[in-house]
Amino acid sequence: MINGKRIAVVFPAYNAEKTLEATVRELPDLVDIRILVDDHSSDRTVEIAHRLGLQSFVHDRNYGYGRNQQTCYREALAAGADVVVTAMASMIAYGVYDVVLGSRILGGRARQGGMPGWKYIANRFLTLFENTCLGAKLSEYHTGYRAFSSTVLRDLPLLENSDDFLFDNQVLAQCVMFGFRMGEVSCPTKYFPEASSINFRRSVKYGLGVLLTSVQFRLQKIGLGQFRIFNRQGRCLEPGLDAGYYSPKITDGRSGG
Repeated sequence: MINGKRIAVVFPAYNAEKTLEATVRELPDLVDIRILVDDHSSDRTVEIAHRLGLQSFVHDRNYGYGRNQQTCYREALAAGADVVVTAMASMIAYGVYDVVLGSRILGGRARQGGMPGWKYIANRFLTLFENTCLGAKLSEYHTGYRAFSSTVLRDLPLLENSDDFLFDNQVLAQCVMFGFRMGEVSCPTKYFPEASSINFRRSVKYGLGVLLTSVQFRLQKIGLGQFRIFNRQGRCLEPGLDAGYYSPKITDGRSGG
């Protein structure tokens, strides 16, 4: 708990048996709620999560990364989280920002950390394009290391977003559109064989989706378009609602506070 705020860490997982335990062991003691959502893995992810004491939820089939994120956030809110995710939690708990991103670019060591050259170039191009369209000044939009206040997760029309990797990018575009305060901290870059990473084909699909989202943002801003992901009346998460596509928690897990 930080400044009286309950901190939740969520793990959107798919075939994560090789990395899950090491990741969980690195969590600081200040974390109150630990939640894993398994996107219908074929390995021992759920078994390991159970052994580690995580609150675990299992999708009835593989829905994709975006849907997994939706479930993570819904269950974190239902568990009473005030801040969802990790090391950046104090910046949210003390009201400095609503959203904090861990940037691999700020530290200037993304390439040394193993980021492939083509991914680095694509990251820089897409970020420049997005900053231009969104009128923002983020160092990158494509990090998976991020923290949100519960207000952000309740207010954004997250159910209008993609069920695939584009979900993360759409969330940040929504945060800019709706005026949430966003900050960044430097984080290390680590690429290794066991780490999950999307292949080239899906990366191209993601990149095209990022370009489209940015253009939609600009069109809506200047009054030439209306898009569901930027609709204040769009579908939001409803904590505690039975979504019908994943099972109840397998274990009560460990929670503090």
